[in-house]
Amino acid sequence: MGTLGRYTLTMKLIQTLIMAALAGLCFSATAQWQWIDKDGHKVFSDRAPPADILDKNILKRPRGRTPAVSLPPDGIAESASAPAGAALPTGKPTGLDKELEAKKKQAQDAELAKKMADEERVTMAKIENCARAKQAKVTYESGVRIGRTNASGGQEIMDDASRAQEIRRIQGIIATDCK
Repeated sequence: MGTLGRYTLTMKLIQTLIMAALAGLCFSATAQWQWIDKDGHKVFSDRAPPADILDKNILKRPRGRTPAVSLPPDGIAESASAPAGAALPTGKPTGLDKELEAKKKQAQDAELAKKMADEERVTMAKIENCARAKQAKVTYESGVRIGRTNASGGQEIMDDASRAQEIRRIQGIIATDCK
C-alpha cells in the first residue's frame, strides 16, 4: 500500500471517528423524560413533566434524577432522615406569595373603590332627578298655563288631560328616585 492509500485510510478512519462522536452527541440530546399525561398519552421530552403529573406516571427519568419527595396537602413532609431540630416548612407564604397576595388585595381594593364611586354617582343622579321631579310636580299642580314644543317643532299649550298624564309620570319618578 502506498502513501496515498495510507493517507486515504487514515482520513476515512478520522471521518468515521468524527461521525461516531457526532452520533453520540445526537443520542445524548434525545428525550430523557417519558411520562403518561392526564389524557393517557405517552409524552417524550427533554424537559421535566409539569407539576400536575403524578410520580407514578413518570416512566423514565434522566440519569441521576431521583423521584422528588412528594409533600402531603398541608405542605409539611415528615421524613425520618431530617434532624430532630430541623425547621420544617410552615406553610407561610414566601416573598413571591406575599407579592401576589398584595397585588390581589390591591386589585380587590381598586374594584371596590370603583364600585363605590359608581354607586355614589348613581345616588347623586337620583337625588338630582328627585329634586327636579318635585319642582316639576309643584309647577304642574299650580295650574299655571304650561307651553311645550310638539313633535313638529311648534308651540302648544297643555290641556288638563296631558297635564294629569305628566303629573302621573312625575309621580312615578318621585316614587323611584326619592327613597
